[in-house]
Amino acid sequence: MQFVIFFSIFFIIYGLVNYYIFIRGWQALPQHSKMRIPYLVVFLLISLSFIAGRIIERFWLGTFSKTVVFIGAFWLGAMLYFFLIVLILDIARFVNHFLPYIHHLSADYAKVKLTGFYLAIGTVAVVLIAGHFNALYPRVRQFDIHIPKQSDVKQLKAVAATDIHLGTIIGRDRFCSIVNKINELEPDIVLLGGDIVDEDLKPVIQENLGDAVTQIKTKYGIYAITGNHEYIGGVEAAVKYMEDHNVRVLQDEALILNESIYLVGREDISIDRFTDKKRKSLAEIMQNVDKSRPVLLMDHQPFNLNQAIENGIDFQLSGHTHHGQLFPLNLVTKAIYEISWGYRKIQNTQFYVSCGVGTWGPPMRIGNRPELVVFNFSFE
Repeated sequence: MQFVIFFSIFFIIYGLVNYYIFIRGWQALPQHSKMRIPYLVVFLLISLSFIAGRIIERFWLGTFSKTVVFIGAFWLGAMLYFFLIVLILDIARFVNHFLPYIHHLSADYAKVKLTGFYLAIGTVAVVLIAGHFNALYPRVRQFDIHIPKQSDVKQLKAVAATDIHLGTIIGRDRFCSIVNKINELEPDIVLLGGDIVDEDLKPVIQENLGDAVTQIKTKYGIYAITGNHEYIGGVEAAVKYMEDHNVRVLQDEALILNESIYLVGREDISIDRFTDKKRKSLAEIMQNVDKSRPVLLMDHQPFNLNQAIENGIDFQLSGHTHHGQLFPLNLVTKAIYEISWGYRKIQNTQFYVSCGVGTWGPPMRIGNRPELVVFNFSFE
C-alpha cells in the first residue's frame, strides 16, 4: 500500500508540474502561431517518454526502449529548470501587479513572451549539456581516517562507490570506466554503499555488467549493502545477481575481516515500504561484535546518526542523498539530512556521506561532481 501511495503521489505531482510548464509555454506562443500544434505534440512525447520507456523496457528491452528512457531522463532535468524559470517569472509578475516596478519592455508584449520562450529553452539546453558532461567524469576524493583501536591490520585502503545506479542510463561503458578508476586506486577493499542497481535488473543482465564487477581487484573483497532502489526493482534478484558476481552483500549482519576489523551492513531503511519485513536494530546486529576492535558500518540512507554513536560505531559510510544532484535540490537535502554530503566527526564516530558516483533519473549533475572516495584507515 505504501508503494502504491508513493507512486500515486509521484504521478500526480509529475502531471501537475508538466501541465504548469506546458500551459505557460502555450501562452507564450502567439494565439494563431503554427508552432502551437508541434509544441503540443513534442511536449506530450517528451514529457511522457521516461514513464513510457520504463514500461516498454519491461516487455521489450532494446535500442528503442533505451532511447525513449534516455530522452525522458533528460526531460526530468529539463522539467526542474523549466519549472523554476516559470515559477520565478510568475512570482515576479505577481509582485509587479501590486508593487509595479517593471515597465513594459516593449509595446509588443507578445514578442517579449516569445523571446522569453526561446531564451528559456536555450538556457535549459546549455545547463543540461554541461551537467551531462560533468556527470561523466567522477573525481577521486581521499581521506585519512584514524581509529584508535587495536587491529592486526594497521592500514586499510578502502574505495567507496555509492549510488552507481546500473541500468539503462549507466550501462557498460560508464561502469567499465568506473571499474578502471577503482583498480587504478589499488584498494584493499571496495565498499558499495547501496543503489548499485537502478531499478529493473534486465538492462544489467543484458549488458552483462556483473562481468565488469568481477574485474575489480581487491585484497579483502567487495562488500555491499542494499539501497532503496534495490527494493524498488526487486531486492532478492538484485542481491543474488551481485553475490553471483563476487560481491558479498551484508543484510543486517556483521563480519570480521582478517580477525581484526568488523564490517557491519544494514538493510535499507525502506525495507518495510516494499516488503512485509523490518530491518534489525543496530543493537541487535552488534550483539556479537567486539567493540575493542575497529567497527565500520555501511547504512545507505544517513538517517538517525545517533544510533551509530550510541552503538560504538567508529566509522559510518552512507550515500543516497546525491547531494541533491541538481542545484538547487542540494538545499532540500541539506534540510532533510544531518549530513547531506561530506565528512563529519560526531563524538567518537566518524561519518562520511557520499554524493555518489552515478546518477538517478536525469543523467547529469549540476552543482556537484560524482565521486569515488578513498579512505586510508589507520589503526593502533
